[in-house]
Amino acid sequence: MSTLNENKERFVQIYRENITRPGADKLLNYLLSESSDFFTAPASTRYHCAYEGGLCDHSLHVYDCLKAYLERERVTDEYGLSYPDESIAVVALLHDICKVNLYRVSMRNRKNDETGQWEKVPFYEFHDTLPYGHGEKSVYIVSSYMRLTREEAMAIRWHMGFSGEENTNTIGRALGMYPLALATHIADMEATFYIEGEEDN
Repeated sequence: MSTLNENKERFVQIYRENITRPGADKLLNYLLSESSDFFTAPASTRYHCAYEGGLCDHSLHVYDCLKAYLERERVTDEYGLSYPDESIAVVALLHDICKVNLYRVSMRNRKNDETGQWEKVPFYEFHDTLPYGHGEKSVYIVSSYMRLTREEAMAIRWHMGFSGEENTNTIGRALGMYPLALATHIADMEATFYIEGEEDN
């Protein structure tokens, strides 16, 4: 398993090599600043990547899965899908930027099975100071630093696919109209359930 520093370095390298549009440097500076916990935050409170650095881990997993999916012969030849490296990096690395500063560590009591004694243990608590949804909040944050193409915005907005709480007809239309959104959703699910094993966390 990679260390926090190794994952941070890999994320920054991929970002700098691929995302070069105006404003990208300011967004990366924010992620690297003390105002952001992107590189130490979990990806969830108790499901996939619910540990320190999990958000960065998950973002890199989605990047790897999305690249691999879009390189499949069937996807390129039969579906005719092709996207710039910049778009792939943008949607994969930043799809969950809405989780920056979203979780905080609190303490709760838990009974130790071995000793039978109660003890205080840390856990991640959901603490949303900008209740603006999930995918749409990520689009909002990224767009405040740099422009997204419509397809990139749709991919980030709908990366949860039918896992979200929105109207299923709207989700279906979006995934049908914007193939990058479907590809990002597939990559997100692959990362969550196969690489990270959501049920095991």
